[in-house]
Amino acid sequence: MLPDYQDPLYYRLALTFIKDIGPCRARVLLSHFGNVEAIFKANVKELKFADGLGETLARRIKEQTNDAFAAAEKELNFMQKHNVQALWIEDEQYPQRLKSCQDAPMLLFYKGNANLNETKMVAVVGTRKYTDYGDRLCNDLIEGLKGEDGMIIVSGLAHGIDTVAHKYALKHDLPTVGVLGHGLDRIYPSSNKNLAKDMEQHGGILAEFPSGTLPDKTNFPMRNRIVAGMSDVTIVVESDITGGALITARIAASYNRDVAAFPGRVHDTKSSGCNELIRTNIAAMITGANDLRELMGWQKKSAVQRQLFLNLSPDEQKVIDVLKTKDSVHADELLHLTEMTSSQLASTLLMLEMQELVKALPGKYYRIN
Repeated sequence: MLPDYQDPLYYRLALTFIKDIGPCRARVLLSHFGNVEAIFKANVKELKFADGLGETLARRIKEQTNDAFAAAEKELNFMQKHNVQALWIEDEQYPQRLKSCQDAPMLLFYKGNANLNETKMVAVVGTRKYTDYGDRLCNDLIEGLKGEDGMIIVSGLAHGIDTVAHKYALKHDLPTVGVLGHGLDRIYPSSNKNLAKDMEQHGGILAEFPSGTLPDKTNFPMRNRIVAGMSDVTIVVESDITGGALITARIAASYNRDVAAFPGRVHDTKSSGCNELIRTNIAAMITGANDLRELMGWQKKSAVQRQLFLNLSPDEQKVIDVLKTKDSVHADELLHLTEMTSSQLASTLLMLEMQELVKALPGKYYRIN
């Protein structure tokens, strides 16, 4: 017999404590049953046919129900005591950029005051063992973004460039959000406790993990997908070839988000990861804030550029009309939707790029500049 909870948050929390239901399966079940309460009320027979779970897995889910509700009640008490918000994937406050990613968490735990759907979300990541060069790049970048409307700096609150990025954001009066690889009942590394408190007042801290979750090594790649998924662009400041920052960059690219990196000296191992991202066209090379603005199309449009939109050829207008419907569109989709030939589309895109109206992204994607 299920507890008669009136607050849907109990059911949402409980769902996250079912070990056999991850974000992707949870989405399928939610779509199938309509709401979380109905998932828990479904019997084994109803469950086993949803998402092709099968009887064994359906029974295992049902066996975890009581423990899941006990954990949910404990977590809700912690949240109420420590002023933690729960952001459910269907809530308006949930990061909408992240929501569009297939493996987005169903529930996020949040302490802070920043709008996670601001107009310019910039992830800044890099090596834990940074150099003076990386420190200077980070400061110059964030100082150059000071005063930018709708700007939030996102990172992982880890040792190194993450910490540097958060500190410089606060120094230059930009809100900053840290995504944690553990529960909100602790801060890791502990040396960042005071920094995290400041961030709660000028940004926030965010996690998909409930209280009591330790900063285990396996949690941090999961954390990285949130950093990448909630951001418009991921910037790698300084990283070696095997750095965790490269994982974040590649995840961002897989989500069709912009990736940028600062170049370094050829023989400098601390920049080898950045140079590799640039060499393989995963990341655009930037040298500062103005390059970032150009990459993202965040410059104020001039009257001349706005006039260009009024003087497009029919083929150019077709492409622009398609690109206006999405953040980015693959060349194959453009070919299908515009009904052009390959050569016709290629020449049209080239003309639009020359007019700086369209930008080519890694992976043959395009967007309005």
